[in-house]
Amino acid sequence: MSEELEVSLSAEGVLNITMNRPQVHNAFDDKQIARFIAALDEAGANPSVRVVVIAGHGRSFSAGGDINYMRRMGSNTYQENLADGGQLARLMKTLNSLPKPTIARVQGAAMGGGVGLVSCCDFAIGTPSTRLALSEVKLGMVPATISPYVVMTIGEKAARRLFMSGQPVLGEEACRLGFLSAVVEEDQLDTAVTALAQNLLKNAPAAVGRSKQLAMDVAASAINDDLIAATIKVIADVRDSDEGREGLSAFLEKRAPAWQQD
Repeated sequence: MSEELEVSLSAEGVLNITMNRPQVHNAFDDKQIARFIAALDEAGANPSVRVVVIAGHGRSFSAGGDINYMRRMGSNTYQENLADGGQLARLMKTLNSLPKPTIARVQGAAMGGGVGLVSCCDFAIGTPSTRLALSEVKLGMVPATISPYVVMTIGEKAARRLFMSGQPVLGEEACRLGFLSAVVEEDQLDTAVTALAQNLLKNAPAAVGRSKQLAMDVAASAINDDLIAATIKVIADVRDSDEGREGLSAFLEKRAPAWQQD
């Protein structure tokens, strides 16, 4: 992909997308955003990809927008800012809706857009010193394009406080709020990410993707007859699928299902 965004796929199907701009704390500009979108689009279309891990080299996960990138944005026209904002919004939407389980490996700081990446992932593992901040207000800005995913993750009231104050939250508090799904010691971070990925690989690939979409669909709908009918169709479709039949057969025959075999 690029020296600044490393992409590698293991034989088991774990795709590692690693930001490699440690000199700027993995801040991203328009080129890095485009690389990220391309990598995620490819991941979503590749059946060999079972799990996606988002990480960053160096002391920080991601500092959000690169300072030179933000300087250029400051001289953009209104139309250019609409287009630029659209690209960042596309990145967040693509990551959030990726039909594969996603894990954020969050070391050090995650700021602004970096918090957006964390919020869009299904799982996020950090450490006690992991530090997340939505500090846009300190620059006269607002966390606009990442806001749907932050509010989804921590709720409106907590988002109000963090959006307006710009104050950081550390590991345990970030976990309590919902940014992080687990907090481990620094020397256990890679082990914890690997263990989670391995656990996810035990599950049926199509069922994992369907489960993710199911959660999003149900969250976006009122509980009514249309939603109930949709969920009935989902279970009927799953039971009628090759994967569903294989899973049930494997359970009854007391053997590993095909997706766990070499």
